[in-house]
Amino acid sequence: MTLQDFLSEWHNADPLLLVHTSGSTGKPKPLWVEKQRMMNSARITCDFLGLKAGDTALLCMPLDFIAGKMMVVRSLERGLRLMSVQPSGHPLSDASLSNLGTSTEEITFAAMVPLQVYNSLQVPEERERLRRIRHLIIGGGAVDDRLADDLRRFPNAVWSTYGMTETLSHIALRRLNGPSASEWYKPFEGVRIGLSEEGCLVIDAPAVCDHPLVTNDRAVLRTVEEEGKAACTSFRIIGRKDNVIDSGGIKIQTEEVEHTLKPHLAGDFAITGCPDEKFGEVVALLTTQPDIAAVEAVCRQYLPKFWQPRLILHADVIPQTATGKPARAEITQIARTLSKST
Repeated sequence: MTLQDFLSEWHNADPLLLVHTSGSTGKPKPLWVEKQRMMNSARITCDFLGLKAGDTALLCMPLDFIAGKMMVVRSLERGLRLMSVQPSGHPLSDASLSNLGTSTEEITFAAMVPLQVYNSLQVPEERERLRRIRHLIIGGGAVDDRLADDLRRFPNAVWSTYGMTETLSHIALRRLNGPSASEWYKPFEGVRIGLSEEGCLVIDAPAVCDHPLVTNDRAVLRTVEEEGKAACTSFRIIGRKDNVIDSGGIKIQTEEVEHTLKPHLAGDFAITGCPDEKFGEVVALLTTQPDIAAVEAVCRQYLPKFWQPRLILHADVIPQTATGKPARAEITQIARTLSKST
């Protein structure tokens, strides 16, 4: 979708707009959302970041998904000067910025996925441009420890976002740099957070969604007492309920295993579960690294015994969604297929 296509849809008489989920746990799904609620979401973000008319906003993500659409809506709501570049892994390269007439214009506000940020950090000129962005928000995937460390000393504000298509982008931010850097997300004003019986995050954000939303994200809450009730002040994500591996009665969170291994494993990898006659399910590690023995040694050194992969399988690529998230359903299918041939 082009910017002109989106603007034509936005300015037509229909109060609803069609968006698609990211497809991180399966096929992308269509979703009709209210344009007014998108404007509400845009206003909340702009207010939180202190954006004002005339500030510049960089659009560098596809307009097929909510993250790209919301950058345009924020620009419309707040009167931001939108700088649109072709979506790519290097949005701050000379080639990407060439159509803007200048490669050095100050960018007030930008939203990127972790891969775009990582790539930009590898090139000195792009890294310096990234450092000059006054407010950089990162979403669409987890920000791992190594990436967070690279951003920790940036002079301007860098944020990790929490949200999904159903919440019209993010409903909470956490700071990645400066003295207020934290693993805990702070919900926006007007957003109420709770937990389901399964320990999953429940979001009540009436300005952007007309009903409370029970997510698949397992979380821990920090609360305070307000009028005799516990109110959430911040929350930390443990991982998705869908990504829990039940191995012999022990519940293992896929993301926690990946988080532990990430600093120590070369190449791309992913953790999933495979059926097992004895344990019901076992931990499987899918890796692009051909040296399986080296991967196994790292797992023995850094993982507790009950997290140890019983299957380590080589794959040429680790599938990702269009927004850079692990394509969990496809990863699981590949692992299960490979496990049958071992």
